[in-house]
Amino acid sequence: MHKSQILIVDDEKAILHMLTTILIREEFQHIDTAGTAERALTLCQSKRYDLILLDVMLPGRSGFEICPLIRQTTEAPIFFLTARSTDLDKLSGFALGADDYITKPFNPLEVVARIKAHLRRQKGRQSHTAQTLYQYGQIQVNTLSGEVTIHGKCVELPAQVYQLLLFFCQHPNQLFSKNQLYEKVWGEEFLGEDNTVMVHIRKLREKIEENPSKPCYIITVRGLGYKFVPSGDRHEHS
Repeated sequence: MHKSQILIVDDEKAILHMLTTILIREEFQHIDTAGTAERALTLCQSKRYDLILLDVMLPGRSGFEICPLIRQTTEAPIFFLTARSTDLDKLSGFALGADDYITKPFNPLEVVARIKAHLRRQKGRQSHTAQTLYQYGQIQVNTLSGEVTIHGKCVELPAQVYQLLLFFCQHPNQLFSKNQLYEKVWGEEFLGEDNTVMVHIRKLREKIEENPSKPCYIITVRGLGYKFVPSGDRHEHS
């Protein structure tokens, strides 16, 4: 984990210093910082990062504006850092390809814990070679290339949406509650009301379902949770 490349993008020098200091204390050795959107884009084009912390309120261009541009060069998890905490802001962030949303003021130890959880899951997935290709109906997931194809066409998924789909492919026909999905896919304890799972389920359905409002693959079981039906021939939904 200490070899992971981390990029922190924030125009507040105190936050850059605080996060850099605590990451170094946790034995992360490769940390870059940027105070502007332009600097962040330049770094992302020239280096490969394993995780990016991206402030929303940057001078000039916002984090929301440059997130899709960063996504063109990397599939690294992106954590938004922001003082804006409305559901609409979070939905906007996830829709743009973010993998997590951290509200200011935050506990830096919690941020580091989330970073470690993401990197730990990535490492575990990279070392898992038992199965590299999942084929369910028109859905194909290749874990070696990280590619997802629907009806033979390659579909781009944000990193966390991809991990959610992969988890479902690894556990077909199994029912999982929202809490269980959060803990198993995000690797963190579910601490209460959080729409992260629901947002990512919706984004996944928009990518793989012919009619996201009447899903055939990602089924909602009322009051219990979600399950992946490989045959894609059921239409239960809420």
